[in-house]
Amino acid sequence: MDSASLIGRKVRVQVDRPLGSHHPKHGYIYPVNYGFVPGALSGDGEELDAYVLGPSQPVEQFEGTCVAVIKRKSENDDKLVVVPPGTRLSKEDIRAMVSFQEQYFDSEILLLCREE
Repeated sequence: MDSASLIGRKVRVQVDRPLGSHHPKHGYIYPVNYGFVPGALSGDGEELDAYVLGPSQPVEQFEGTCVAVIKRKSENDDKLVVVPPGTRLSKEDIRAMVSFQEQYFDSEILLLCREE
């Protein structure tokens, strides 16, 4: 699946690393909810991962709008950015909110473009 085709679309995320949980290998704490889109595969053959930005509490599932895709340049493992409907974020906002994990990867952010 081309993850960029999901930009602007409603998606459901199954959260397996809720806000406040610890990464199983690296020990850092997730400052956002993080999970995957059931049934959607990333280029690495695993389910497509997603950052859920917006909710300030841990959630088990989240349905929102995909507003961006983070494409890691050194691996085929895209990450969706999913937010509550109507939420607008800049690339800088997204980069700051996901830097706890993405700081270790060279990536680009494909953002939902809206006509003003």
